[in-house]
Amino acid sequence: MPTIAPMNTTELFLIAMLIVFSIPYLIWRLGRTEYWAPLVVVQIITGIVLGPGVLGALLPGYYQFVFTPAVIGSLNSIAWWAVMLFVWIAGIELDLSQAWKYRRESAVTAGLALGMPLLLGCGAALLMLSTPGWMGEKALTWQFVLGMGMSCAVTALPILILFMEKLDILRLPLGQRILRYASLDDIAIWGVLALILMDWQRLGKQVFFLAAFAILGWLLRKLMLRIPERDRWYCGLIWLAACGLGADWSGLHYMVGAFLAGAIMDSHWFDQKQMDLLRHHVLLIVMPVFFLSTGLRTNWAVGDGSAVALVFIAAAWLLLASVAGKLIGIHIAGRVLGWAPGEASLIGWLLQTKALIMIIFANVLLDKKIITSASFTALLLMAVASTMLTVPRVTPMLARLNGLLGKAG
Repeated sequence: MPTIAPMNTTELFLIAMLIVFSIPYLIWRLGRTEYWAPLVVVQIITGIVLGPGVLGALLPGYYQFVFTPAVIGSLNSIAWWAVMLFVWIAGIELDLSQAWKYRRESAVTAGLALGMPLLLGCGAALLMLSTPGWMGEKALTWQFVLGMGMSCAVTALPILILFMEKLDILRLPLGQRILRYASLDDIAIWGVLALILMDWQRLGKQVFFLAAFAILGWLLRKLMLRIPERDRWYCGLIWLAACGLGADWSGLHYMVGAFLAGAIMDSHWFDQKQMDLLRHHVLLIVMPVFFLSTGLRTNWAVGDGSAVALVFIAAAWLLLASVAGKLIGIHIAGRVLGWAPGEASLIGWLLQTKALIMIIFANVLLDKKIITSASFTALLLMAVASTMLTVPRVTPMLARLNGLLGKAG
């Protein structure tokens, strides 16, 4: 009988890509999950299922056949560039001018929206330390606690934009307010991540990178005003690669560099429709590969045991800290600022959206061995659950709020 030649790396890679794009789409489209699980969320969940903890455990032979080290390496390369593009776009879309214009309201709301879940998340992390297997081998206790706490405080600005577009409030005054709060929190999140990643043995490199970034960033801003828009896209991508390289070389992380590369740029340099299309295309074409590579890093064992239940308990505990902290903080802000009834709950549920940015944040912590794969898996489950809760909770609230405003009008 003729023997079947073994598949080469290219063929296995294309099988993996076929899985990445077909399975989530079919689940999303045929299952009609859009209301409670948008395609992005389905892609993340599928990535988890395709990882070693689920597919690898159920079908180890098939998993090892497709996801060879060479295939995983190829997928990771695409995932690195995909997530750099995504974080870069998020940085560009920050609008700090509006936050400064309404600085008291923005500072109070953003501070409480970040501070309360951070506080409760740090408390949850301290409780997790009573069981070994959660803290990474290179982490100091404060790095682990602050990293887990900040994971609970994260708001996923790009996903928030997608949700508000879906709910038809993005361009309304309420939507623009929410964007201001999320933008300030985004800056704080990346600032705290940079603090966690500060390496005193590489402090000289990090200071050099930040000084070079400031000087070259100033020159970039001058250059961007003197060149046509079509050239700004190319210069922006060159700048993105350079900042990612510099940040990683200095011991921070290429994603910190990607965010800085975008944050120093102004969104009005680019056509808004083209920027929206770029974000959409990145999400459509390359980010699903990042979701798969993220799922391949999940681990359901804590320490040297196989207590899967502990991972779910930790995820639930972190979810409680995250959602409760965000809602408590926003309700306090609403009382201080005199918001209309119902606004605080609506804003709180939108701002607790976690997916993507929190997953990116957790990937960095895992890369730097500040958290273990078990902690990463718990954070991933928490991010998925919090994001799936958002639209079902917000939709009836928005209807009630519109009704109250209509009666008041």
